[in-house]
Amino acid sequence: MKARVLTGITTTGTPHLGNYVGAIRPAIAASREPDVQSFFFLADYHALIKCDEPDRIERSRLEIAATWLACGLDVQRVAFYRQSDIPETPELTWLLTCVTAKGQMNRAHAYKAATDANEAAGEDIDAGVTMGLYSYPILMAADILLFNAHRVPVGRDQVQHIEMARDIAQRFNHLFGQGRDLFVLPQAEVGEAVELLPGLDGRKMSKSYDNAIPLFEGGARALREAVARIITDSRLPGEPKEPEGTPLIAIWDAFADTAQRTAFRAELRAGLGWGEAKQRLVELIEAEIGPKRERYEQLMAHPEQIEAALEAGARRARQVATPFMAELRRAVGLRPMLASATPRPVAAAAPAKAAMPLFKQYRESDGRFYFKLTAADGALLLQSSGLADGREAGAWVKRLKTEGVAALAGAPVELGPDAARGAVEAALAALAAAQE
Repeated sequence: MKARVLTGITTTGTPHLGNYVGAIRPAIAASREPDVQSFFFLADYHALIKCDEPDRIERSRLEIAATWLACGLDVQRVAFYRQSDIPETPELTWLLTCVTAKGQMNRAHAYKAATDANEAAGEDIDAGVTMGLYSYPILMAADILLFNAHRVPVGRDQVQHIEMARDIAQRFNHLFGQGRDLFVLPQAEVGEAVELLPGLDGRKMSKSYDNAIPLFEGGARALREAVARIITDSRLPGEPKEPEGTPLIAIWDAFADTAQRTAFRAELRAGLGWGEAKQRLVELIEAEIGPKRERYEQLMAHPEQIEAALEAGARRARQVATPFMAELRRAVGLRPMLASATPRPVAAAAPAKAAMPLFKQYRESDGRFYFKLTAADGALLLQSSGLADGREAGAWVKRLKTEGVAALAGAPVELGPDAARGAVEAALAALAAAQE
Protein backbone atom coordinates (compact mmCIF):
# COMPACT_ATOMS: atom_id res chain seq x y z
CA MET A 1 0.00 0.00 0.00
CA LYS A 2 1.25 3.48 -0.87
CA ALA A 3 1.91 5.86 2.00
CA ARG A 4 -0.80 8.49 2.17
CA VAL A 5 0.30 12.09 2.66
CA LEU A 6 -2.24 14.82 3.42
CA THR A 7 -1.73 18.59 3.21
CA GLY A 8 -4.29 21.26 4.15
CA ILE A 9 -4.13 24.87 2.96
CA THR A 10 -6.10 27.48 4.94
CA THR A 11 -8.01 29.84 2.64
CA THR A 12 -7.74 33.23 4.31
CA GLY A 13 -4.97 34.99 2.40
CA THR A 14 -2.94 35.31 -0.79
CA PRO A 15 0.25 33.21 -1.09
CA HIS A 16 3.60 35.00 -0.94
CA LEU A 17 7.13 33.94 -1.81
CA GLY A 18 7.71 32.43 1.64
CA ASN A 19 4.68 30.17 1.21
CA TYR A 20 6.03 29.05 -2.15
CA VAL A 21 9.53 28.21 -0.92
CA GLY A 22 8.53 26.78 2.45
CA ALA A 23 5.38 24.81 1.60
CA ILE A 24 4.13 24.83 -1.99
CA ARG A 25 7.30 23.89 -3.86
CA PRO A 26 8.44 21.06 -1.54
CA ALA A 27 4.92 19.63 -1.21
CA ILE A 28 4.45 19.46 -4.97
CA ALA A 29 7.87 17.84 -5.36
CA ALA A 30 6.97 15.27 -2.69
CA SER A 31 3.66 14.50 -4.41
CA ARG A 32 5.60 13.20 -7.42
CA GLU A 33 7.23 10.41 -5.43
CA PRO A 34 6.14 7.06 -6.91
CA ASP A 35 5.35 5.42 -3.56
CA VAL A 36 3.08 8.21 -2.28
CA GLN A 37 -0.67 8.81 -2.56
CA SER A 38 -1.25 12.53 -1.92
CA PHE A 39 -4.30 14.43 -0.73
CA PHE A 40 -4.28 18.25 -0.95
CA PHE A 41 -7.29 20.21 0.27
CA LEU A 42 -8.40 23.80 0.64
CA ALA A 43 -9.28 24.08 4.34
CA ASP A 44 -12.24 26.40 3.86
CA TYR A 45 -14.12 25.13 6.93
CA HIS A 46 -11.05 26.02 8.98
CA ALA A 47 -11.06 29.46 7.37
CA LEU A 48 -14.49 30.15 8.86
CA ILE A 49 -12.93 29.94 12.34
CA LYS A 50 -10.55 32.79 11.56
CA CYS A 51 -12.48 34.93 9.10
CA ASP A 52 -16.08 36.17 8.90
CA GLU A 53 -15.66 37.95 5.54
CA PRO A 54 -17.33 35.79 2.85
CA ASP A 55 -15.86 37.70 -0.08
CA ARG A 56 -12.35 37.31 1.31
CA ILE A 57 -12.77 33.58 1.77
CA GLU A 58 -14.22 33.21 -1.73
CA ARG A 59 -11.35 35.17 -3.27
CA SER A 60 -8.73 33.34 -1.24
CA ARG A 61 -10.05 29.92 -2.28
CA LEU A 62 -9.76 30.95 -5.93
CA GLU A 63 -6.28 32.46 -5.58
CA ILE A 64 -4.85 29.58 -3.56
CA ALA A 65 -6.27 26.90 -5.87
CA ALA A 66 -4.93 28.77 -8.91
CA THR A 67 -1.53 29.10 -7.21
CA TRP A 68 -1.13 25.39 -6.50
CA LEU A 69 -2.25 24.45 -10.01
CA ALA A 70 0.03 27.05 -11.61
CA CYS A 71 2.97 25.81 -9.56
CA GLY A 72 2.63 22.35 -11.06
CA LEU A 73 0.31 20.30 -8.84
CA ASP A 74 -0.65 17.32 -11.01
CA VAL A 75 -4.35 16.67 -10.42
CA GLN A 76 -4.04 13.36 -12.30
CA ARG A 77 -1.72 12.10 -9.53
CA VAL A 78 -3.23 13.68 -6.44
CA ALA A 79 -6.65 14.32 -4.96
CA PHE A 80 -7.02 18.12 -4.88
CA TYR A 81 -10.31 19.19 -3.32
CA ARG A 82 -12.17 21.63 -1.12
CA GLN A 83 -12.78 20.52 2.44
CA SER A 84 -16.37 21.75 2.12
CA ASP A 85 -16.99 19.39 -0.83
CA ILE A 86 -16.49 16.32 1.38
CA PRO A 87 -19.67 15.87 3.49
CA GLU A 88 -18.05 12.95 5.30
CA THR A 89 -15.65 15.40 6.99
CA PRO A 90 -18.21 17.14 9.27
CA GLU A 91 -19.94 13.80 9.89
CA LEU A 92 -16.70 12.24 11.07
CA THR A 93 -15.97 15.38 13.10
CA TRP A 94 -19.11 14.69 15.13
CA LEU A 95 -18.25 11.01 15.67
CA LEU A 96 -14.82 12.05 16.91
CA THR A 97 -16.26 14.85 19.05
CA CYS A 98 -18.32 12.24 20.88
CA VAL A 99 -15.19 10.36 22.01
CA THR A 100 -12.91 13.36 22.70
CA ALA A 101 -12.39 14.51 26.26
CA LYS A 102 -13.12 18.16 27.00
CA GLY A 103 -9.97 18.28 29.13
CA GLN A 104 -7.91 17.44 26.06
CA MET A 105 -9.45 20.35 24.16
CA ASN A 106 -8.75 22.63 27.13
CA ARG A 107 -5.03 22.02 26.54
CA ALA A 108 -5.03 22.92 22.83
CA HIS A 109 -2.52 25.69 22.10
CA ALA A 110 -4.92 28.01 20.25
CA TYR A 111 -7.52 27.83 23.01
CA LYS A 112 -4.90 28.26 25.74
CA ALA A 113 -3.45 31.30 23.97
CA ALA A 114 -6.91 32.90 23.76
CA THR A 115 -7.77 32.24 27.41
CA ASP A 116 -4.35 33.41 28.61
CA ALA A 117 -4.75 36.66 26.69
CA ASN A 118 -8.24 37.18 28.14
CA GLU A 119 -7.00 36.49 31.65
CA ALA A 120 -4.13 38.95 31.24
CA ALA A 121 -6.60 41.58 30.05
CA GLY A 122 -8.87 40.98 33.04
CA GLU A 123 -11.72 39.60 30.92
CA ASP A 124 -13.72 36.39 31.15
CA ILE A 125 -11.36 33.67 30.01
CA ASP A 126 -13.72 32.53 27.24
CA ALA A 127 -14.47 36.00 25.86
CA GLY A 128 -14.50 35.87 22.08
CA VAL A 129 -13.84 32.11 21.97
CA THR A 130 -16.12 30.31 19.54
CA MET A 131 -16.80 26.59 19.48
CA GLY A 132 -15.06 26.58 16.11
CA LEU A 133 -11.83 27.73 17.72
CA TYR A 134 -12.30 25.41 20.69
CA SER A 135 -13.02 22.32 18.55
CA TYR A 136 -10.56 23.14 15.77
CA PRO A 137 -8.27 20.16 16.60
CA ILE A 138 -11.16 17.71 16.19
CA LEU A 139 -11.99 19.02 12.71
CA MET A 140 -8.30 18.74 11.84
CA ALA A 141 -8.28 15.16 13.16
CA ALA A 142 -11.27 14.35 10.93
CA ASP A 143 -9.46 15.76 7.88
CA ILE A 144 -6.55 13.43 8.55
CA LEU A 145 -8.29 10.28 9.82
CA LEU A 146 -10.96 10.23 7.10
CA PHE A 147 -8.23 9.32 4.62
CA ASN A 148 -6.08 7.36 7.06
CA ALA A 149 -3.11 9.58 6.21
CA HIS A 150 0.22 8.16 7.30
CA ARG A 151 2.17 11.44 7.05
CA VAL A 152 1.04 15.03 7.58
CA PRO A 153 3.55 17.80 6.75
CA VAL A 154 3.08 20.64 9.27
CA GLY A 155 4.90 23.50 10.93
CA ARG A 156 6.07 23.06 14.50
CA ASP A 157 3.06 24.97 15.83
CA GLN A 158 0.77 22.25 14.43
CA VAL A 159 2.53 19.20 15.88
CA GLN A 160 0.25 19.18 18.93
CA HIS A 161 -2.77 18.81 16.66
CA ILE A 162 -1.29 15.69 15.05
CA GLU A 163 -0.64 14.26 18.51
CA MET A 164 -4.27 14.97 19.40
CA ALA A 165 -5.43 13.25 16.21
CA ARG A 166 -3.42 10.18 17.23
CA ASP A 167 -4.97 10.20 20.71
CA ILE A 168 -8.49 10.52 19.31
CA ALA A 169 -7.85 7.74 16.78
CA GLN A 170 -6.57 5.40 19.48
CA ARG A 171 -9.61 6.06 21.65
CA PHE A 172 -11.98 5.42 18.74
CA ASN A 173 -10.14 2.23 17.77
CA HIS A 174 -10.37 1.01 21.36
CA LEU A 175 -14.09 1.73 21.67
CA PHE A 176 -15.30 0.59 18.27
CA GLY A 177 -12.56 -1.37 16.51
CA GLN A 178 -13.48 -4.77 17.99
CA GLY A 179 -9.86 -5.82 18.06
CA ARG A 180 -8.68 -4.07 14.89
CA ASP A 181 -7.58 -0.56 14.04
CA LEU A 182 -10.12 1.43 12.05
CA PHE A 183 -7.77 4.42 11.94
CA VAL A 184 -4.09 4.63 11.07
CA LEU A 185 -2.12 6.70 13.59
CA PRO A 186 -0.71 9.65 11.61
CA GLN A 187 2.83 10.97 11.90
CA ALA A 188 3.72 14.69 11.82
CA GLU A 189 6.44 15.66 9.34
CA VAL A 190 8.15 18.94 10.21
CA GLY A 191 10.25 20.28 7.36
CA GLU A 192 12.89 22.76 8.43
CA ALA A 193 12.41 24.70 5.20
CA VAL A 194 8.87 25.52 6.25
CA GLU A 195 10.24 27.63 9.06
CA LEU A 196 12.27 30.16 7.41
CA LEU A 197 12.35 32.30 4.34
CA PRO A 198 13.11 35.78 5.74
CA GLY A 199 11.10 38.81 4.77
CA LEU A 200 12.32 42.21 3.65
CA ASP A 201 13.43 43.13 7.18
CA GLY A 202 15.00 39.80 8.15
CA ARG A 203 12.10 38.55 10.24
CA LYS A 204 10.04 35.55 9.10
CA MET A 205 8.20 36.51 5.91
CA SER A 206 4.60 37.34 6.82
CA LYS A 207 1.92 39.68 5.56
CA SER A 208 1.16 40.60 9.15
CA TYR A 209 4.69 42.06 9.37
CA ASP A 210 4.28 43.86 6.01
CA ASN A 211 7.58 42.31 4.93
CA ALA A 212 6.38 39.77 2.35
CA ILE A 213 7.38 39.44 -1.28
CA PRO A 214 4.31 38.65 -3.41
CA LEU A 215 4.34 35.43 -5.36
CA PHE A 216 2.00 36.33 -8.25
CA GLU A 217 -0.02 39.26 -6.95
CA GLY A 218 0.85 42.50 -8.75
CA GLY A 219 2.95 40.82 -11.43
CA ALA A 220 6.64 41.37 -12.18
CA ARG A 221 6.46 45.00 -11.11
CA ALA A 222 5.33 44.12 -7.57
CA LEU A 223 8.19 41.60 -7.33
CA ARG A 224 10.78 44.24 -8.35
CA GLU A 225 9.38 46.81 -5.94
CA ALA A 226 9.37 44.38 -3.03
CA VAL A 227 12.94 43.18 -3.65
CA ALA A 228 14.08 46.81 -3.85
CA ARG A 229 12.86 47.23 -0.24
CA ILE A 230 15.02 44.42 1.17
CA ILE A 231 17.07 45.88 4.03
CA THR A 232 20.84 45.97 3.43
CA ASP A 233 23.73 47.82 5.02
CA SER A 234 25.06 51.18 3.81
CA ARG A 235 28.16 49.95 1.98
CA LEU A 236 28.57 51.56 -1.45
CA PRO A 237 29.30 49.84 -4.78
CA GLY A 238 32.96 48.83 -4.81
CA GLU A 239 33.10 48.25 -1.06
CA PRO A 240 33.35 44.63 0.12
CA LYS A 241 30.13 43.27 1.61
CA GLU A 242 29.55 40.32 3.91
CA PRO A 243 26.63 38.38 2.44
CA GLU A 244 26.11 35.84 5.23
CA GLY A 245 23.20 36.53 7.52
CA THR A 246 21.49 38.99 5.17
CA PRO A 247 17.88 38.56 4.00
CA LEU A 248 18.99 39.06 0.41
CA ILE A 249 21.42 36.12 0.42
CA ALA A 250 18.89 33.84 2.18
CA ILE A 251 16.29 34.55 -0.51
CA TRP A 252 18.95 34.12 -3.23
CA ASP A 253 19.85 30.69 -1.83
CA ALA A 254 16.21 29.58 -2.05
CA PHE A 255 16.31 29.89 -5.85
CA ALA A 256 20.00 29.45 -6.78
CA ASP A 257 22.00 26.32 -7.46
CA THR A 258 25.33 25.63 -5.75
CA ALA A 259 27.46 27.35 -8.39
CA GLN A 260 25.26 30.46 -8.37
CA ARG A 261 25.42 30.67 -4.58
CA THR A 262 29.21 30.54 -4.57
CA ALA A 263 29.63 33.06 -7.39
CA PHE A 264 27.17 35.55 -5.92
CA ARG A 265 28.90 35.57 -2.55
CA ALA A 266 32.26 36.11 -4.22
CA GLU A 267 30.95 39.10 -6.19
CA LEU A 268 29.45 40.71 -3.09
CA ARG A 269 32.73 40.34 -1.23
CA ALA A 270 34.47 41.86 -4.26
CA GLY A 271 32.25 44.98 -4.12
CA LEU A 272 29.09 44.22 -6.13
CA GLY A 273 26.59 47.00 -5.35
CA TRP A 274 23.41 46.20 -3.48
CA GLY A 275 21.30 47.69 -6.26
CA GLU A 276 22.85 45.41 -8.87
CA ALA A 277 22.58 42.47 -6.47
CA LYS A 278 18.86 43.10 -6.03
CA GLN A 279 18.35 43.29 -9.79
CA ARG A 280 20.06 39.93 -10.19
CA LEU A 281 17.84 38.49 -7.47
CA VAL A 282 14.74 39.70 -9.33
CA GLU A 283 15.99 38.03 -12.51
CA LEU A 284 16.74 34.78 -10.67
CA ILE A 285 13.30 34.63 -9.06
CA GLU A 286 11.56 35.70 -12.25
CA ALA A 287 13.20 32.86 -14.20
CA GLU A 288 11.37 30.36 -11.97
CA ILE A 289 8.23 32.29 -11.10
CA GLY A 290 7.50 34.08 -14.40
CA PRO A 291 6.14 31.08 -16.35
CA LYS A 292 4.09 30.03 -13.33
CA ARG A 293 2.65 33.54 -13.02
CA GLU A 294 1.54 33.39 -16.65
CA ARG A 295 -0.28 30.11 -15.96
CA TYR A 296 -1.77 31.61 -12.78
CA GLU A 297 -3.19 34.56 -14.71
CA GLN A 298 -4.71 32.20 -17.28
CA LEU A 299 -6.40 30.21 -14.52
CA MET A 300 -7.69 33.33 -12.75
CA ALA A 301 -9.25 34.41 -16.05
CA HIS A 302 -10.97 31.01 -16.36
CA PRO A 303 -12.18 30.01 -12.89
CA GLU A 304 -14.35 27.31 -14.43
CA GLN A 305 -11.14 25.34 -15.09
CA ILE A 306 -10.26 25.55 -11.40
CA GLU A 307 -13.79 24.52 -10.45
CA ALA A 308 -13.61 21.48 -12.73
CA ALA A 309 -10.28 20.40 -11.22
CA LEU A 310 -11.62 20.73 -7.66
CA GLU A 311 -14.83 18.86 -8.44
CA ALA A 312 -12.84 16.03 -10.02
CA GLY A 313 -10.58 15.97 -6.97
CA ALA A 314 -13.58 15.78 -4.64
CA ARG A 315 -14.93 12.80 -6.57
CA ARG A 316 -11.57 11.08 -6.24
CA ALA A 317 -11.37 11.85 -2.52
CA ARG A 318 -14.91 10.62 -1.90
CA GLN A 319 -14.12 7.29 -3.53
CA VAL A 320 -12.02 6.77 -0.40
CA ALA A 321 -14.13 8.70 2.12
CA THR A 322 -17.63 7.41 1.34
CA PRO A 323 -17.11 3.63 1.84
CA PHE A 324 -14.88 4.28 4.86
CA MET A 325 -17.51 6.52 6.44
CA ALA A 326 -20.10 3.80 5.89
CA GLU A 327 -17.82 1.40 7.75
CA LEU A 328 -17.40 3.88 10.61
CA ARG A 329 -21.16 4.39 10.85
CA ARG A 330 -21.63 0.65 11.20
CA ALA A 331 -18.86 0.49 13.79
CA VAL A 332 -20.60 2.98 16.10
CA GLY A 333 -24.02 1.35 15.64
CA LEU A 334 -25.58 3.59 12.97
CA ARG A 335 -26.69 0.60 10.89
CA PRO A 336 -29.60 -0.03 8.50
CA MET A 337 -32.73 -1.36 10.16
CA LEU A 338 -33.51 -4.28 7.90
CA ALA A 339 -36.50 -5.71 9.78
CA SER A 340 -39.93 -4.22 9.09
CA ALA A 341 -41.06 -1.65 11.64
CA THR A 342 -44.71 -2.69 11.14
CA PRO A 343 -45.88 -5.50 13.47
CA ARG A 344 -46.94 -8.61 11.57
CA PRO A 345 -49.36 -11.32 12.60
CA VAL A 346 -47.71 -14.22 14.33
CA ALA A 347 -47.53 -17.13 11.92
CA ALA A 348 -46.89 -20.78 12.55
CA ALA A 349 -43.21 -21.48 12.91
CA ALA A 350 -41.63 -22.55 9.63
CA PRO A 351 -39.24 -25.44 9.53
CA ALA A 352 -35.74 -24.23 10.37
CA LYS A 353 -33.54 -23.69 7.32
CA ALA A 354 -30.21 -25.36 7.12
CA ALA A 355 -27.32 -23.04 7.90
CA MET A 356 -25.63 -21.68 4.76
CA PRO A 357 -22.04 -20.75 3.94
CA LEU A 358 -21.41 -17.04 4.46
CA PHE A 359 -19.36 -14.33 2.71
CA LYS A 360 -17.95 -11.52 4.87
CA GLN A 361 -16.38 -8.25 3.64
CA TYR A 362 -14.12 -6.05 5.75
CA ARG A 363 -11.26 -3.55 5.68
CA GLU A 364 -7.95 -4.17 7.43
CA SER A 365 -5.60 -1.65 9.07
CA ASP A 366 -3.46 -1.65 5.90
CA GLY A 367 -6.31 0.24 4.22
CA ARG A 368 -7.13 -2.58 1.78
CA PHE A 369 -10.43 -4.42 1.39
CA TYR A 370 -10.88 -8.18 1.91
CA PHE A 371 -13.56 -10.83 1.80
CA LYS A 372 -13.76 -14.41 3.00
CA LEU A 373 -16.11 -17.37 2.73
CA THR A 374 -16.86 -19.43 5.83
CA ALA A 375 -18.74 -22.72 6.09
CA ALA A 376 -21.90 -23.11 8.13
CA ASP A 377 -19.77 -24.30 11.03
CA GLY A 378 -17.49 -21.27 10.80
CA ALA A 379 -14.55 -22.99 9.08
CA LEU A 380 -12.61 -20.71 6.70
CA LEU A 381 -13.09 -21.90 3.10
CA LEU A 382 -11.78 -18.98 1.01
CA GLN A 383 -9.68 -15.90 1.83
CA SER A 384 -9.19 -13.03 -0.63
CA SER A 385 -6.04 -11.03 -1.14
CA GLY A 386 -6.14 -7.30 -0.35
CA LEU A 387 -7.99 -5.11 -2.86
CA ALA A 388 -7.65 -1.36 -3.26
CA ASP A 389 -11.37 -0.69 -3.73
CA GLY A 390 -14.27 -1.90 -1.60
CA ARG A 391 -16.49 -1.99 -4.66
CA GLU A 392 -14.13 -4.43 -6.35
CA ALA A 393 -14.35 -6.72 -3.33
CA GLY A 394 -18.14 -6.48 -3.42
CA ALA A 395 -18.21 -7.26 -7.12
CA TRP A 396 -16.19 -10.44 -6.59
CA VAL A 397 -18.48 -11.56 -3.78
CA LYS A 398 -21.48 -11.01 -6.03
CA ARG A 399 -19.91 -13.00 -8.88
CA LEU A 400 -18.99 -15.90 -6.61
CA LYS A 401 -22.49 -15.96 -5.15
CA THR A 402 -24.25 -15.92 -8.51
CA GLU A 403 -21.82 -17.79 -10.79
CA GLY A 404 -20.55 -20.24 -8.22
CA VAL A 405 -17.63 -22.45 -9.23
CA ALA A 406 -17.41 -20.80 -12.68
CA ALA A 407 -16.10 -17.56 -11.12
CA LEU A 408 -13.53 -19.29 -8.93
CA ALA A 409 -10.75 -19.53 -11.53
CA GLY A 410 -10.20 -15.78 -11.89
CA ALA A 411 -11.01 -14.72 -8.36
CA PRO A 412 -8.24 -13.18 -6.15
CA VAL A 413 -8.63 -15.87 -3.49
CA GLU A 414 -6.88 -18.84 -1.94
CA LEU A 415 -8.22 -21.82 -0.03
CA GLY A 416 -8.45 -21.66 3.75
CA PRO A 417 -5.72 -23.54 5.62
CA ASP A 418 -7.97 -26.54 6.37
CA ALA A 419 -10.37 -26.34 3.43
CA ALA A 420 -10.69 -28.96 0.70
CA ARG A 421 -11.49 -27.76 -2.80
CA GLY A 422 -14.52 -30.03 -2.91
CA ALA A 423 -15.99 -28.35 0.16
CA VAL A 424 -15.40 -24.93 -1.39
CA GLU A 425 -17.08 -25.92 -4.65
CA ALA A 426 -20.04 -27.37 -2.77
CA ALA A 427 -20.44 -24.19 -0.73
CA LEU A 428 -20.32 -21.99 -3.84
CA ALA A 429 -22.81 -24.23 -5.62
CA ALA A 430 -25.19 -23.96 -2.65
CA LEU A 431 -24.93 -20.17 -2.66
CA ALA A 432 -25.43 -19.97 -6.43
CA ALA A 433 -28.52 -22.17 -6.15
CA ALA A 434 -29.91 -19.93 -3.42
CA GLN A 435 -29.68 -16.94 -5.78
CA GLU A 436 -31.95 -18.58 -8.38
